[in-house]
Amino acid sequence: MENGLVGCGLLNTRRDGCVPEQFRRDHHVHIIVRQGEMSFSDGRRTYVSRPDDLVIWQMSNSIQQVVYSDDFEADVLIVSGAFLSRFNPEMVWASKGFIFIRVNPSFHLHEQSLRLMNADIALFRSRLAQPDSPFKEEVLGRVLQVFLYDLWTVYSTEMSQMDTTDNGARIFLRFLSLVQRDSRRQRDVAYYADLLCITPKYLSQVCRSVSGLPASEWITYYATFELVTLLNDQSKALAEVAYLMRFESASHFSRYVKKLLGVSPSEYRSR
Repeated sequence: MENGLVGCGLLNTRRDGCVPEQFRRDHHVHIIVRQGEMSFSDGRRTYVSRPDDLVIWQMSNSIQQVVYSDDFEADVLIVSGAFLSRFNPEMVWASKGFIFIRVNPSFHLHEQSLRLMNADIALFRSRLAQPDSPFKEEVLGRVLQVFLYDLWTVYSTEMSQMDTTDNGARIFLRFLSLVQRDSRRQRDVAYYADLLCITPKYLSQVCRSVSGLPASEWITYYATFELVTLLNDQSKALAEVAYLMRFESASHFSRYVKKLLGVSPSEYRSR
């Protein structure tokens, strides 16, 4: 196996004599089908994947009833949860990708998307084949970041073409886009429900059904991301950060930061 590290590895089912499902409990598994077909169930529906399809099994997914054709062949990129957490370059698109994968664990790669994924697989293969060095893990981490950015680029196209019958997923993804846009200044579930023309209760029900979390937690998640980004920008005074986050008073802002981050704004910056 082309895998100098526990956190990240690249296999070919035919060459390495393996099957993707043996890694699904301990790794995020990314499968590009090269030949034949495979079918599997995520507990909600059954998928059939064929050449040039991309299949992603997240460790949290309940994958079962996996069947491979006799001529099945695929390249399989496996990434441990710890390795992904360490090198994940962007949290907003990561959350969108997580939800998209839950709804679409298998989809077809069109020509441009396939070229992107093939280039990244070739880069992984080249770097994994290099001799061990003090920086090999960091280099592979950067390759993973390139792969994730390309993967999210693919998602951005696929999301716009998502099956309109999956109404809950479409509401949720629209909600995430609104929260990403407005979470600096709006952190109330009712605000987003009003924009979506639904009730706050129904919005939270949709969020729970698609992601397992209520709407309020997603708002907090994005607001925290915005807060940390602003606090990390040393060119902005704390008063300006509070203003950009639409807090009416310094004391309210300080309590909010301490609740989310465990320390006051000034303590966070001093660290």
